[in-house]
Amino acid sequence: MANKKVFTVPYRRKQKGKTNYKTRMILLKSKLPRLVVRKSNKHMMAQLVGYDEKGDKVLKVAHTKELEKYGWEINTRNIPAAYLVGLLIGVKSKGQEAILDIGLQTPIKGSRIFAVLKGAADGGMKIKVSKEEVPKDERISGKHISGFANHLKDDKHSFEKRFSGYLKHKKDPLKIEEYFEKAKEKILSHK
Repeated sequence: MANKKVFTVPYRRKQKGKTNYKTRMILLKSKLPRLVVRKSNKHMMAQLVGYDEKGDKVLKVAHTKELEKYGWEINTRNIPAAYLVGLLIGVKSKGQEAILDIGLQTPIKGSRIFAVLKGAADGGMKIKVSKEEVPKDERISGKHISGFANHLKDDKHSFEKRFSGYLKHKKDPLKIEEYFEKAKEKILSHK
């Protein structure tokens, strides 16, 4: 008698490396909506997603493109922008309990993903936050960016090259903390 191994074809999303079904099942068993955080090269997006048998339902969305309405017209791929996106989704879904879903992204302490998490918690969402994982307040407010800009301000060529996006919008990178606080106040006053 011949021994044959049974071969099971994995799900399409698993084959393409888009979904880790084991992690997804753990998140779904919590029966809480998920705070889904995704990043691209230029933007951050946070969604509050609920489970449904017919497919996930997106309940609330916040994207870095929305930050322009609140006065944040500069870089949307840094830690302050990520925090503001988290703050926006937190304000939009105030009092909602959720669990963080980072998908297949690597969790790195102090990264943009955890800046979104801290922003969501500060905005009023009920979500567990570990102080070791989130960025420090100086990084969230952009102090490290203004410090680097201050370091480069004597070298005009390097300064203009590094901060061309800020200068294009007529924003001074040395004042990023001021822009951050203004945007934060506008988001918190959002109803």
